[in-house]
Amino acid sequence: MRNSDSFLSGLAMTRRDLLSVFTVAAMASAVPLSAIAQAAAPASGTAQAIADHFSGVTTMQGEFVQFGPRGEQTGGKFFIQRPGKLRFNYDDPSPMRVIADGKNVAIGNTKLKTWDLYPLSKTPLSLLLAQHIDLSAGMVKGVKEESDLTTIALGNNTVFGNSTITMMFDPKTYDLRQWTITDNQGKDTSVMIFNVKTGVQFDDRVFRVPYESIPGTAASRD
Repeated sequence: MRNSDSFLSGLAMTRRDLLSVFTVAAMASAVPLSAIAQAAAPASGTAQAIADHFSGVTTMQGEFVQFGPRGEQTGGKFFIQRPGKLRFNYDDPSPMRVIADGKNVAIGNTKLKTWDLYPLSKTPLSLLLAQHIDLSAGMVKGVKEESDLTTIALGNNTVFGNSTITMMFDPKTYDLRQWTITDNQGKDTSVMIFNVKTGVQFDDRVFRVPYESIPGTAASRD
């Protein structure tokens, strides 16, 4: 499979690349899943309170810096509307766009004018964008609480294989700092978010997937 270098060079994406796009966390402070695996017991009240707070943030936007498995770096702006909607606009010279409209995730290359489509429900991104994050469910892979960081790892082996999404929160403000998706090969792509605003209003066009430009997907918009 190709790595995120091939993704950034504008080649057609694989499922491995899709997972890499959404692995978000700062390289220096990323917490390996193995470090929290032993905490797979039911989450504490604090961790659930953080998850409830995050679930209650219906809209947010900001900037991100993404680090790939080999340390390659890109940045851009992101937009989230719960449930299920997200947009990533990568800064030049990257031609990539990522749009989730609540049903599908579309990966686009504005230079080549190509799009690849994936069911949102088949990606760990669906956990990040869920209406409610229930830490009592079987999807919890681990929770680690520290004085400066609360880390929550989620996954669903029946849907995502061995891939996992790990979200990292400020334990005082409950704000999301970063999230990481580990793919089936154990490779991480890391992105840190900053300059975040919540409670913003978005035009419906922000999360519009251009189905008319994706051959054979007319039914996917319904």
